[in-house]
Formats: sequence, C-alpha cells, structure tokens
Amino acid sequence: MSDATVAQHAAGSAQRSGTPGRRKVTKRQRAARLVAPLVWIGPATALICLVVVWPVVVMIRTSMQKVSSFGEINGGAGWNNFRHLFHELAFKGVVERTIVWVIVVVALTMLISLALAQLFNQSFPGRRITRWALIAPWAASVLMTAIVFKWMLTPGYGLIDILKHHLGLLHNLNGSAADPLGQARSAMPWLMFVAVFVSLPFTTYTILAGLSTIPGEVYEAARVDGASKWHTYRSITIPLLRPALTVATLINVMNVFNSFPIIWAMTHGQPGYTTTTTTVYMYILKGSDLGESAAMSVVNFGLVIVIVGLFLRFSRWKSEVE
Repeated sequence: MSDATVAQHAAGSAQRSGTPGRRKVTKRQRAARLVAPLVWIGPATALICLVVVWPVVVMIRTSMQKVSSFGEINGGAGWNNFRHLFHELAFKGVVERTIVWVIVVVALTMLISLALAQLFNQSFPGRRITRWALIAPWAASVLMTAIVFKWMLTPGYGLIDILKHHLGLLHNLNGSAADPLGQARSAMPWLMFVAVFVSLPFTTYTILAGLSTIPGEVYEAARVDGASKWHTYRSITIPLLRPALTVATLINVMNVFNSFPIIWAMTHGQPGYTTTTTTVYMYILKGSDLGESAAMSVVNFGLVIVIVGLFLRFSRWKSEVE
C-alpha cells in the first residue's frame, strides 16, 4: 500500500471517529488575538502619543505659522520662520556653542564617573557614607543647585570670593572682585562645571551597576594568565562595561543638550550670547516671535536625533544586544 493511500485511510478514519483535524479560527477569535496585546501596551502607547507625539506635531505645525506674541495665529508662514532663524546673526554661534557644550560636559562626566565608579567598587572604610553623599547632587533640584552656585560665585560676598580672601588670593572684597559669570571667558567653564557636578551621581551609579555585573572569576582567570592590571582593565572591564557606558552616555547627551535650568538660572545666556545654547535661544526667541521659536524647537529636535543617531552608529550598540 502506498503512502498516499495510507494517508487517505488515516484522514477518513479521523473523520469517522469524530477526531477533529486542524481547528478553524473564527474572525472573532482572530480579532481577539489582535486586540489582546493592546490591553497591556495601550495605556503606555496612549501616554506616549499624548505627551510626546502630539507636542511634536503641534511644534512642527506652529513653526510654519505666523504667531503673534499673544499666541494668536495669523495665517501660514511656510518656511519663512526657518529662513529668518537661519539668518539670525547669533544662530551659527549658538549651534556651535551647543555642540561644544554637549561634547565637553558629557566627556568630562563620563571620565570622572568612570573613575568614581571604580573607586566605589572597591572596599574601603566609609564607602557606604561616600556613596550616600554622592546622591546629594542628584536628589537636589537642578535649579536649586544652579542658584546655590550662582550665590557662591557672587562677586564680593560669595563663598568663592570669601575663600579666596582667606587664602590671600583676593585682598579686597569690596568692588575689586570680578564677576566670573559676567565674563565670557569664565562664564561657560563655570556652567560646564555645574553641569558635570549634577550629572555625576546618575552616571556613576549606572557604571557602578555595570561593574557589579562583571563576575569575579573573569578577573581571577586573567590574574592566573599573568595579565597586567592595565591589560585586564582594557581587555575585560571596558568591553564588559560597554552596555552601561552606552546607556549612560546616551542619556547624558540628551539631558545635557536640553539643559535649560543651569544656564538660565546662572547667566540667562549672557553676556551677549556667549553662554546661550539652542534650548536657551529657543526660549529667548519666544519673547519676540513664537513662530521662529517653534522653528528653533524643530531644529533643536532634529539636532538631538542627529547627535543620538551618530552616537549609536559609532558606538556599535547593536552588537551589545544581538
């Protein structure tokens, strides 16, 4: 008897005995299967659409409209808001300054946090207290931290000048002290210092969490093989830390790029536009032209996407998740 005949006999026997074959799925069951995941992801999707997608849509639409300082829409503007924005004398310098701001702050934050994470990963007296102390800049409001530093840098009676006076570096506190936030050459470095200061806790704890996942047996095997400390750090620690470093860098890039409270609270983007980034410039334009400010928001949004995309492209993040 051939195989085809055997199959036909088996199928006929199954039908006669009432044994069901492949069960037919009804349209209602198919629809229920498609709708079931929405019960779990629906609320999150709706929240993302409400607080992320919709504001972006409104932002892009506003950037192509004529909007008065009172928020009244006076018709469409096409690409005129973008043309006016690109012809602003301060625009080029603001974009360049923003890129420098992001690169310097993120690079310093990552380097210092990596060193701190290595320190806190070691056993030493008082480690728990120092770990708790590191949380303080993270727990405090960024705006409050910026205001405190601004008071400390106040010429004449700020903490910095008082310490300089006690150390003999400043002889007269009345009128002779220069304002570090009022000078172009010193204002931006101080803003970068504060930005790094408030970024250290999150970054350090992210890297510390990555260090805690590295098994000690790996280091033990490296020691048995005679690897030096530097070779072990370069060949084992850094590669295994790459996922944590990628996450910390990516979040820092977005946070620093969109940083507003530090700059606005300490300098308002002054003197001139020497401490103005694209986010601050967007807020400054809002007082004169809402349409142009919305255009700056679109440019800002595009710059964030480009910077994040370039970072992900060169960081080889896909190799970490595959």
